[in-house]
Amino acid sequence: MKIIFCKAVVLLLITYSLTGQSAVLPEDRSDAMYHKYEGGGMVIDGPSVLVRKSFLEKFSASANYYVDNVSAASIDVLANASPYIEKRQEYSLGLDYLINKTTVSTSYTNSKENDYLANTAYFGISQDFFGDLSTLSIGYSRGWDSVMKTGDPDFEEFADRQNYKLDWTQVITKNWIASLGLETVTDQGYLNNPYRVVRYLDPTEGRGFRYQTEVYPETRTSTAVSLRSMYYLPYRASIKFEARTYSDTWDISASNYEFAYIHPYGDHWIIEGKYRLYDQTQAEFYRDLIDPLNNEQNTEFVARDKEMSAFSDYSVGLGVSYEREFKTTGFFKKFSVNLFVDYFQFDFENFRNVLVHDTNPGEYAVGSEPLYAYDATVTRFYFSIWY
Repeated sequence: MKIIFCKAVVLLLITYSLTGQSAVLPEDRSDAMYHKYEGGGMVIDGPSVLVRKSFLEKFSASANYYVDNVSAASIDVLANASPYIEKRQEYSLGLDYLINKTTVSTSYTNSKENDYLANTAYFGISQDFFGDLSTLSIGYSRGWDSVMKTGDPDFEEFADRQNYKLDWTQVITKNWIASLGLETVTDQGYLNNPYRVVRYLDPTEGRGFRYQTEVYPETRTSTAVSLRSMYYLPYRASIKFEARTYSDTWDISASNYEFAYIHPYGDHWIIEGKYRLYDQTQAEFYRDLIDPLNNEQNTEFVARDKEMSAFSDYSVGLGVSYEREFKTTGFFKKFSVNLFVDYFQFDFENFRNVLVHDTNPGEYAVGSEPLYAYDATVTRFYFSIWY
């Protein structure tokens, strides 16, 4: 099963960089990371290894291997199935080409689970202007996925995804840099999870309701606008701010705001703290409970996936990095050791905890169960070495 929501949380926490240097190739380095997401009955962990090396003075090649070991006993799983364990493996190859002040980038990613195959190809161009004070980046990616279902060998659906990105980065002063980004994603095909279900009111059932497979539209277009800014303080520290808005054709609107403070300690230590808020509305066809006899919902499309509901979350994070150069001038130049831990609190506005009917039968009427909430932690520990 594709773990979209939890994976998105993990990827969101991979720190972005906002730099104002002129066009140069990425540094030669290798990274080894262990990541872990734990919350809401889900545990996702595994290693990731990234290697990057330049050659011929104009090219930089990269390769990445990423693993998710998934142990799932979330509310969605327990409400309609049994806990499961699966493994997702991802392979990526990338190439950057630098010519004068222009960087051309391309990459290919393949991801495989027992019931989901995903492929993504990317192409992008970045150009510096006005004495290297401004950078325009344009990117396009195309994804093609195959969706299968465990226990049903005849089930196979497909989805196509296209992603368009436009980003302008500007050095405003010697201490202040900002970036404005626009991203549009178009999806087509089978866009829902074959394991997710909606619940219908049914007095003839022992619990008072029954389940039915979700049905999603076969097209979706989303647009996101983001503003990022970094300001370097006089005492070597810096502050970062990000604001992002999102909307799509499924009537979901979302916004998030993040503030971070980065402080060096001594010659080798860096400490980072951050706070983030997120809020979203529900999809037009989302319902926690559908009454077939008195329902205003257009039943052509129905969903009860909690990621389609209205919810909000906040997170706080703390990171510590240690970086040091090698004293002798050999093949390796420097290394760093990094630990980041983030805590999340999720609160759902119209997704209810149906598991109370199993733990406390008869205590709650159907449709009046407690609203669902849970917390989660994301841990990332990684080692980097430059050469």
